[in-house]
Amino acid sequence: MSKPVPHSRADYPHFLPLQTRWADNDVYGHINNAVYYFYFDTLVNRFLIDNDLLRTGSSTGTGGTSDPIGLVVETGCSYFAPLSFPDPIMAGLRVAKLGSSSVRYEIALFAGDETSAAAQGHFVHVYVDAAERRPVALSDKMRGTLSKILAP
Repeated sequence: MSKPVPHSRADYPHFLPLQTRWADNDVYGHINNAVYYFYFDTLVNRFLIDNDLLRTGSSTGTGGTSDPIGLVVETGCSYFAPLSFPDPIMAGLRVAKLGSSSVRYEIALFAGDETSAAAQGHFVHVYVDAAERRPVALSDKMRGTLSKILAP
């Protein structure tokens, strides 16, 4: 297995600024490794919400209303440099693969204005019928929107 190399900002077509929180740091003075997955999840789901591909519950707390729903079936992360509170983060997003019912999202986290990723990882979502939990084909709308951030 080859050692991962940090990606650059130029490798990602979509960005979301994220702010680290005091509670994100661990006893070693940097962001705890598990928190990176919260950042990944925030970036992917915010992109889906902003593009009307995911509908969440209303302020009444009724839960999500999307159908189909994306279930995470694989995830991973490589760490290159520490991030810590109060550093701002720029989170980059791209789609590496569009399957018939699945999407591989790739994420990179950049400290402030840095051009090299401090961490990068991926989520694979399989889209399923909300009730039956069986895979369903990606809609034309989803495929079209995600194609805009598809890696070359």
